[in-house]
Amino acid sequence: MFDIPEELKKLPGKPGVYIMHDESDAVIYVGKAISLKNRVRQYFQSSRNRGAKIDQMVSHITRFEYIVTDSELEALVLECNLIKEHRPKYNTMLMDDKAYPFIKVTVEEPFPRIMLARKLVKDRSKYFGPYTSAGAVKDTIDLIRKLYHIRSCNRKLPADIGKERPCLNYHIHQCNAPCQGYISQEEYKKAIEEVIQFLSGNYDLILKRLKSDMEAASDALEFEKAIEYRELLSSVQKIAQKQKITDTAGDDRDILAVAAEGEDAVVQVFFIRGGRLIGRDHFYLRILEGETKGGILSSFIKQFYAGTPYIPAELMLPEEIEDRELIEEWLARKREHKVYLKVPKKGAKEKLVELAEKNAALVLSTDKERLKREEGRTIGAVKELEKLLGLEGIVRMEAYDISNTSGFASVGSMVVYERGKPKRNDYRKFKIKGVQGANDYASMEEVLTRRFRHGLEEREEGKELGGFTAFPDLILMDGGKGQVNVALEVLEKLRLNIPVCGMVKDDFHRTRGLYYENVEMPIDRNSESFRLITRIQDEAHRFAIAFHRDLRSKGQVHSILDDIPGVGPARRKDLMRHFENIDAIKSASVDELKKLPSINEKSAREIYNFFHGCDILNP
Repeated sequence: MFDIPEELKKLPGKPGVYIMHDESDAVIYVGKAISLKNRVRQYFQSSRNRGAKIDQMVSHITRFEYIVTDSELEALVLECNLIKEHRPKYNTMLMDDKAYPFIKVTVEEPFPRIMLARKLVKDRSKYFGPYTSAGAVKDTIDLIRKLYHIRSCNRKLPADIGKERPCLNYHIHQCNAPCQGYISQEEYKKAIEEVIQFLSGNYDLILKRLKSDMEAASDALEFEKAIEYRELLSSVQKIAQKQKITDTAGDDRDILAVAAEGEDAVVQVFFIRGGRLIGRDHFYLRILEGETKGGILSSFIKQFYAGTPYIPAELMLPEEIEDRELIEEWLARKREHKVYLKVPKKGAKEKLVELAEKNAALVLSTDKERLKREEGRTIGAVKELEKLLGLEGIVRMEAYDISNTSGFASVGSMVVYERGKPKRNDYRKFKIKGVQGANDYASMEEVLTRRFRHGLEEREEGKELGGFTAFPDLILMDGGKGQVNVALEVLEKLRLNIPVCGMVKDDFHRTRGLYYENVEMPIDRNSESFRLITRIQDEAHRFAIAFHRDLRSKGQVHSILDDIPGVGPARRKDLMRHFENIDAIKSASVDELKKLPSINEKSAREIYNFFHGCDILNP
């Protein structure tokens, strides 16, 4: 029995992280402290005015643990990691998990390329961004290729010059074909230098050139060319208009502001790169009622910049936040250069912060009803499911499905939902390797074993949480008792304790109820939890079918029948239609095989011999 008063006396007066658990041992809060002794004790002092939400959180604490660190900065880093891993109920949580793309110019190559990059890697390439829209990045790259005729292929140049014919881009005038030696390395590098100028926001050169080309084409009565130049000119002007100068200093900075109401908050971020506003975005947070704006911003900064690959030199804020100097030190270590958190008091920077605040308030008021509906469909549905199953703290759910064609080329799918929303980055596909024929139970056993073994191995290697490493709070099986038992057997072998629930279907293949702990329980078809279960089930099925179809379309599905001499597409199709699975074909006699329209006696013997490793003599 955990004795809270006694354990409070043992707390050290050192920096570290404390972790609060409820009666089900779920992590409900993670915090850091300069002195664990002083900070943790404050939660259990009845005289303190903590607010209703904190009082509620404290009432659920049955035990706490702590990790001592050498410094407060180490405690901050550990706090960020633990919040990301456990997503505690009472921490201010960033609801969006967004990744921003970059434009990458491979300047280290003799003939550089331009491409979209999802991560900023410390290589010798030049990166621009991050941008808030992947679509806008793709449009910009397409425009650059039209303007400067930069290659998009993966050929190794100059080694591969002249080895293959030029691609379609050369024929449609979007590439100067360095692969054929039609442009020198020096000329190509000049075009790349102009591209870098363009991406840095210097549009004057290209605007002047396009206008001149348009007028020249018009004077020469080449009206089609003139129209083409006019459209390119218009595209560049649109980009130039969006990139309005916002700061004459030309620095990189993010402008942050927050709006909060009840348990909802929105943080608005303006991204300024090289003194130009390149985009803006807003983020939803789940907060404790009564949380200060400074506290919300502090939590947001720690969670958002822990995951973003690029950190600017300055963050502009509407008010001072707690731990400002500590957060600056942490961001500086990540950036490997100084980072400042500033509160502008006058001038253009203050106006920008005010603008960000107005935008945050507008988003919050506009989206409040939509957010509530969305929460009902997602978080609300998960809470309904928790109540139905008698569980708590369900954040991550995984569902599995098997797909095959009459037992051939079986594949498995794993889909992941977090807080009621699909987390597609964590979806996984499996080719069934150790099972032949339409044996869904054995195929599911293989998929689950591989999934959780892989996860355990990655955990031992200390890999970052995500994908296989993150384990679910609930496993959903596409079936009833049989499928659930398969999952439970796998988990027992691997010594894992994860709840497993079956999605039981009726004769029309519709979900009629849930199978949990040896009991089939009905579920209200009009409830949000039922709709969520149906979405998850359909998504697992769709993902498996799509993978199976993709393999077939790419010609990657290889049947064992393809290896039998004399068995072509027509005979293979006949065998698959007539027999239930490979085992049935193996067991068939020559006379049974001869009954198929496309199979003569010679073919029947070859099929039989292939599976039995012997020759059948002519009668």
